Amino acid sequence: MSATAVKTASNPLDDKTVFYLEEEPHHEEGASTMLGFWLYLMSDCLIFAMLFAVFGVLGGNYAAGPGPKELFDLELVALNTAMLLFSSITYGFAMLAMDRNNQRQTLAWLAITGLFGLAFLGIELYEFGHLIHEGATPQRSAFLSSFFTLVGTHGLHVTFGIIWLVTLMVQVSMKGLIPANKRRLMCLSMFWHFLDVIWIGVFTFVYLLGMLR
Repeated sequence: MSATAVKTASNPLDDKTVFYLEEEPHHEEGASTMLGFWLYLMSDCLIFAMLFAVFGVLGGNYAAGPGPKELFDLELVALNTAMLLFSSITYGFAMLAMDRNNQRQTLAWLAITGLFGLAFLGIELYEFGHLIHEGATPQRSAFLSSFFTLVGTHGLHVTFGIIWLVTLMVQVSMKGLIPANKRRLMCLSMFWHFLDVIWIGVFTFVYLLGMLR
């Protein structure tokens, strides 16, 4: 509420000020949090857009070194993509359980989502280790530098997402599905699905189109 001052002017010698209480516009709790998170996602979009642009420019510079056809294992990458897609589906199930206020199912689906995320990271680390073992390090060519930067940045986001997921699981276990935790789960949901969309772009632009070069 806010106070509004009004002066009474019936008698010039009688200078009285009367205060009235006015109801301020109501802002839904958490609205600023969701807006702020959308702004963060937009800034992340700009980061990945720049990384995609860099790869588009440097992705064909092999410096007489190995290219995508010699390095990429599409079957392994397809399996990795499936892990992330499945994690997005299971997170959706977690959100449905949250809407029903079913804490146990919410935690179970979040745990499955985390396992799929860990599987994704494990396969990605295996791929990086294999490439480095073959001598395809980031210093080898501009193509490999841009590849490691783009895919590695996405991997770091997934790592952060898993840490955030575990943190929220602990909070939900301790305090239940209170409005604040539901809001946090919604923010993580947007972040997780955002990473899914980015990876589809990576899979298409880096791996599939790379094999056609």
